[in-house]
Amino acid sequence: MVIAKRGLILGATALMLTGVTVIGAGIHLSSQASLNNNDPKELIDQVWQIIDKTYVDGTFNQVDWKATRTEYLSKTYTDDEAAYDAIREMLEKLGDPYTRFMAPEEFKNMQIDTSGELTGVGIQLTQDQDTKKLVVISPIEDTPAFDAGIQPKDIIVEIDGQSTEGMDINQAVSLIRGPIGSEITLTIKRDNKEIQFPIVRAKVEIHPVKYSLKESSLGKVGYIRLNQFSANAAGEMREAISELEVEDVSGYILDLRSNPGGLLYASVEIAQMWLDSGYIVSTVNRNGVTDRQKASNRSLTDKALVVMVDGGSASASEILSGALQDNERATLVGMKTFGKGLVQSVRGVGNGAGLAVTIAKYFTPSGRDINHEGIKPDVEISLTDAEKETLRTNRDRIGTIDDPQYAKALDILNQEIAALKNKKAQSTQ
Repeated sequence: MVIAKRGLILGATALMLTGVTVIGAGIHLSSQASLNNNDPKELIDQVWQIIDKTYVDGTFNQVDWKATRTEYLSKTYTDDEAAYDAIREMLEKLGDPYTRFMAPEEFKNMQIDTSGELTGVGIQLTQDQDTKKLVVISPIEDTPAFDAGIQPKDIIVEIDGQSTEGMDINQAVSLIRGPIGSEITLTIKRDNKEIQFPIVRAKVEIHPVKYSLKESSLGKVGYIRLNQFSANAAGEMREAISELEVEDVSGYILDLRSNPGGLLYASVEIAQMWLDSGYIVSTVNRNGVTDRQKASNRSLTDKALVVMVDGGSASASEILSGALQDNERATLVGMKTFGKGLVQSVRGVGNGAGLAVTIAKYFTPSGRDINHEGIKPDVEISLTDAEKETLRTNRDRIGTIDDPQYAKALDILNQEIAALKNKKAQSTQ
């Protein structure tokens, strides 16, 4: 299977970025096939054909997909809105919240912005396949949602007082999105408690990589925090590693906590920077055709590496952490990741509308299916609610010894650095 890596996104990361205009900077949108007239049935059939040819589940969720086409093309549609509703109803039969139709305005708002500027509240949202509840994957760091205190796994029960019961992601996106400077109140359910969060929409410039030089008992350590796998993530990661190598660090801590993922190719490119050999990820379509990405001797460093993950680490984060874990390149510290193992493609349809389709599943090098299961860290350490709140309100403590997960990661890294030094000393005797 030939995959245009720059045209693929993972899980909900890119598609369910609510309240922002960007899905993931640098996503390639397939060329749009314009319709020759305004017959709504042509759009319905166009969407049906795309699903029929590319959807990951060849059983279509045990639905008679050909009968579905006959059913929807036999109806009369008075305008485009009626056709849009019919398409959404048709797609619901697949039971996949990540395969979705976007009306022209929704598709327009899902714009590519290579500068990394986002507008909105900065929430990454998914819909639970079983309960249909709207669940936060993660707030993007340094956005209004993050600053307000929204957390991974929060369930959005109301948007400006309107219940989300029975609401799909398209509706939620439309309600959450709004002008910069305007306020929205999200009511979330967390541990059986309902909490209201007034949030002011804003424009935020996001740099996916932040890095710094840390001191430890065994020398200098490179700390790199990766917030999302956008188009410029690989370039910024390369710069971070290169500059830290100049500083002659003894090892690295890579922080993927609350990183909801992004572009498939970005995760593969970044994995190449840490791995000299071994497989990175396998994507499998509905016909069982597998495309395997392999490291090609392009790593930038072979020094000790510890990776931090948590429940907000999803999709591309799970590809990277799973590859490093399976290849025994890094020790994973933190909590089990979110569990998103699906790949979507996005394309234009009709006259200005858009369609996102789940086309493949991905697996770690050892064959683990991440979807729903997530990646389990080698060393588990959780944060209490009080510790989470302390780090949220005191951002300068993230990645310091006041950050319990970082402190544990540093301890493990120092042990690994010491072991490598002892091994090297013994080999020279």
